[in-house]
Amino acid sequence: MTNFISVQLKKASEVDLAKPLCKFIQQSYPGAEAQAEHCRAAEELSRLRKSALGRPLDKHESSLETLLRYYDQLCAIEPKFPFSENQVCVTFTWKDAFDKGSLFGGSAKLALASLGYEKTCVLFNCGALASQIAAEQNLDNDEGLKAAAKHYQFASGAFQHIKDTVLSALNREPTVDISPDTVGTLSLIMLAQAQEVFFLKATRDKMKDGIIAKLANQAADYYGDAYKQCQYKDTLPKEVFPVLAAKHCIMQANAEYHQSILAKQQKKFGEEIGRLQHAADLVKTVASRYDEYINVKDLVDKINRALAAAKKDNDFIYHDRVPDLKDLESIGKASLVKSTPVVVPLSQKFTDLFEKMVPLQVQQSVSVYNQRKADLVNRSIAQMREATNLANGVLASLNLPAAIEDVSGDTVPQSILNKSKSVIEQGGIQTVDQLIKDLPELLQRNKEILDESLRLLDEEEATDNDLRTKFKERWQRTPSNELYKPLRAEGANYHNILNKAMQADGQVKERYQTHRDTIALLCKPEAELNAAIPSANPAKTLQGNEVVNVLRTLLASLDEVKKEREQLENDLKSVNFDMTSKFLTALAQDGAINEEAISVTELDRIYGSYTQKVQESLKKQEELLKNIQNAHQDFSKMKQSNNESNLREEVLKNLAVANDNFVELVANLKEGTKFYNELTEILLKFQNKCSDIIFARKTERDELLKDLQQSIAREPSAPSIPLPTYQTTPAAGSKPAASPAPTPAPRTMVGTKPQPPARPPPPVISAASSSPSALAPSGAAAAPAAAPAPTPGASAPAASTAPTQAQGPPYPTYPGYPGYCQMPMPMGYNPYMYGQYNLPYAPSPVYQTPGQPPYPPPQQPGYPFPQQPYYQQ
Repeated sequence: MTNFISVQLKKASEVDLAKPLCKFIQQSYPGAEAQAEHCRAAEELSRLRKSALGRPLDKHESSLETLLRYYDQLCAIEPKFPFSENQVCVTFTWKDAFDKGSLFGGSAKLALASLGYEKTCVLFNCGALASQIAAEQNLDNDEGLKAAAKHYQFASGAFQHIKDTVLSALNREPTVDISPDTVGTLSLIMLAQAQEVFFLKATRDKMKDGIIAKLANQAADYYGDAYKQCQYKDTLPKEVFPVLAAKHCIMQANAEYHQSILAKQQKKFGEEIGRLQHAADLVKTVASRYDEYINVKDLVDKINRALAAAKKDNDFIYHDRVPDLKDLESIGKASLVKSTPVVVPLSQKFTDLFEKMVPLQVQQSVSVYNQRKADLVNRSIAQMREATNLANGVLASLNLPAAIEDVSGDTVPQSILNKSKSVIEQGGIQTVDQLIKDLPELLQRNKEILDESLRLLDEEEATDNDLRTKFKERWQRTPSNELYKPLRAEGANYHNILNKAMQADGQVKERYQTHRDTIALLCKPEAELNAAIPSANPAKTLQGNEVVNVLRTLLASLDEVKKEREQLENDLKSVNFDMTSKFLTALAQDGAINEEAISVTELDRIYGSYTQKVQESLKKQEELLKNIQNAHQDFSKMKQSNNESNLREEVLKNLAVANDNFVELVANLKEGTKFYNELTEILLKFQNKCSDIIFARKTERDELLKDLQQSIAREPSAPSIPLPTYQTTPAAGSKPAASPAPTPAPRTMVGTKPQPPARPPPPVISAASSSPSALAPSGAAAAPAAAPAPTPGASAPAASTAPTQAQGPPYPTYPGYPGYCQMPMPMGYNPYMYGQYNLPYAPSPVYQTPGQPPYPPPQQPGYPFPQQPYYQQ
């Protein structure tokens, strides 16, 4: 009697998890040591998947433990890796657990780039394997009963969890086995079986009959609910429905039997008989309808013996009235089972392989924090550099410090010599020329990488659109134009960056052309430089003047401010603080991360003192420049004024400006070179990302095309083949216009095999194509055993001659064969196969057995016994 239902495992296609995960790790984690450790964990995860899904599993606890550990790992890595079609793209393919290769019952398999789909399918296998382990338990001892109850309740919880989460996890229609309706039914079946196990234990432990009756009644209730849920569905295996119906009756019969014992103890002898009669009727139904699934002979004998004894005692002793079934009090219910909730980790031996890897939410928060930090540091550095450029510009316009050094009027000022030496040491004009020459090559390289990446996306998107247009609603996958929106937005951003870089390059080149001659002059030897500078009358009286001393002091203070800024800039760049622990703590405490609040607070704490020093430096420079300008006015008044000195001062100013421009140009060009080189790495990663998703989409496309081809090949409808005019069938009850009188085929009466539906009238064919016999249904009208063959002279259209079959089993060509046509049938699928299956449809795309009678498309519902048509003579 203890036949239990177990669920088959889903089968998964092989997937290499290590490669895509390692690629993401290498792109996201700069440290070589961290990369190596995380990559080893990825390889271990891939091996764990192969162990859990890549081999047949024994019905044992150890196999279930492997599945549970893999499920726990999936839950652990979900927040740490961005599994999606356009990031870490891994396509998981699973077959329907209940699909037998039939044409009906939904999709045979589904491939999705979704970790939620993988988790759902793995959890389904956990529940299925738990049901198989429970069904294998020895229920004659307490250990087996406890283990069975535990595993059935776990399986029920697993299927219930899938029911609650599958639609949100997949975001599309699932296969039939993991659809909410199916797993909901499975959850209830497992719960019913767990309740039955408790009933068996209570019976074995000889508990009170009232309690046993309630346990059995509750089990019957669960089985009845499961029976109702799958009554009109054909998704589950065919034996499930009769087993549920039988179990419902059996548990109800057990409840009535034990309640009858309680009634006897309470001296309610009429109720005892009524309940035993009901129990006898229930088990009689099981024995007559479901005997091939469940043997209830022992239970039938036990109930019948008890009923006979109760009737005998009542007839001779008690004479108690037997109440009607509807008058019996309902038996109470006692549920001792519940679905085990899915709480991760499910495995007691679970250890997180990626324990040291922070969750994706923390990674994103750290990334945003780093961007905030970079903005703050860059803003402070930009303020200082802008102030330094302003100071240099003011000094150059005042010809300082050259003006206070050039009191002789006939030698190169020392400050100009220092500037010239610095420019020559940095390579002079050749350095700038080379840097400017390299920029277009770097720019072109980046443009080519970006254009190639977008071209790959365009090609795949065009292919996807063509296939979507071709297959229409059959092409069920995310459209490429929607999937690539983030990538295209990222590509557009890179285009904008390159355009801005090109504009900046143009400004640098223009500035260089403006100051090139002066920079070239600054690179000449001292003698040539002195000859190029106009001489002026000496002004030796200004040497040692108070105004000159004040200017020198102010200029020295300004130089000190500039040096302090350089150190302050280095300090700002070198400050480093790992925010990972802060964000992890926040995530653990609150379950979420308020990145903005945490980042602003920490940045103010870390960089507050530096930003204050920057503002103090800017303010100090402002005061110094004001004092320098005032002192220079006094110096200019004291200085002898003539044309030669003005011309000389103008040249010296230009040389000072040329030095400042050279320094700034070299800095800008080096930053541009660094920018293009760094952008190349970023664009190569972008290109790899595009290549990866396109490869994944190609794999998914090939798999989907293969499935579609198989689906189309298995469709029950006959191929669209133009039929000869003599085969067109008019509406029911009418005759074909101008059709020659057909000759019926010879028939043999067979009374044991279900027959095909009505056949269309056959064409008139030559005697050479006649066949000696044909199968006819037993219910057809009587016909002569042999019909006269058409005379050799009978005329027929030339098109009625059947072509010779090139390969495969020969098709019958006698009159009356409904599949007869003017061209060979496709060899991969014969919709007219009939014979070994008593079904009104072709069960699978196989070849027809030679000599086997064909089977055309099904008749209308409700007409199970097709009649042989009447052939007009």
